[in-house]
Parts: sequence; C-alpha cells; structure tokens
Amino acid sequence: MRPLAAALLVVGLLAGCSSAPTPTDTASPTPEASAPPVAVAEIAEGDRADGVDVSVPGPTQVNYREITIEPGAGTGLHCHYGQLIAVVAQGELTHYADIYPEGVHVYRTGESIVEGAEYVHEGVNEGDEDVVLWVTYITPEGKPLAETDLSKCEQ
Repeated sequence: MRPLAAALLVVGLLAGCSSAPTPTDTASPTPEASAPPVAVAEIAEGDRADGVDVSVPGPTQVNYREITIEPGAGTGLHCHYGQLIAVVAQGELTHYADIYPEGVHVYRTGESIVEGAEYVHEGVNEGDEDVVLWVTYITPEGKPLAETDLSKCEQ
C-alpha cells in the first residue's frame, strides 16, 4: 500500500472512532471506563471548490508542519519536488505563482491550498495578523520539502 493511502486509511479509521455508547450499552460506565480508547481531535478543515489529485511517485515521506508567517514576511521564492495540502488556520496568505490567471491568489482562513510539484511560487502575509498554515507535505524520499535553488525548478 502506498504511504499516502496508508496514512489516509488510518485517518479514516480514526475518524470513525467514537466514545458515545451504542444503543445496546445499558450499564453505567465507571470513571475509568468512560475515557475512550482512541481520542480524535479535529485540527483543521479547509474548503476547496475543485477536486484534489495527489500523486508522488516512488518511496515518499510525509511531513506535517504548522507554519506561522508574521505580517510583512513571506516564504521566499521556492518550488517543491512533491505535493502539499494545507489549510489556512488563521489570516490571509497571498500566493504568487504563474499558475493563476493574474499571477496571484489570496487564500483566507478556512480555505485549503494544494500545491503541485516543480513550479515556482511564494506565499506572503500582506495582512496585519499572523498567517497560520497547517501543511502536509508528500515528498519523494530524500528530497527537501522546499527547493530554493530555482534552477532545479521547472520553469
């Protein structure tokens, strides 16, 4: 099973776990028995109008990061060898890339970002509050999460 598929399977299984008693449970739980054996915390949800197709060939690594960008700061120009899926947990990220019709798109709190491999882009916080991103990277094993040597990016 591919690493991404395995990770999504585990997340799906955990999402189905519940501490609520089933209709056949009639005994009152003791304090020790009331704690669920698996706890699930909803971290983030981001809406997206179109579908998501993630494909990273070969052995992969999956990394999860919280990234905070202060007002006026940015990621710098870079590209990725794999793909990433992110949720804007707070603020507005101005994303500059040639993939957009006018070269720029603003992602707001509650929206998701999907970045593909090899195109040059930059995220900038042009607002007055921190931008907080929750990002999952799916990257070919041994490659950096972000490449700043733009000569290695497809242009």
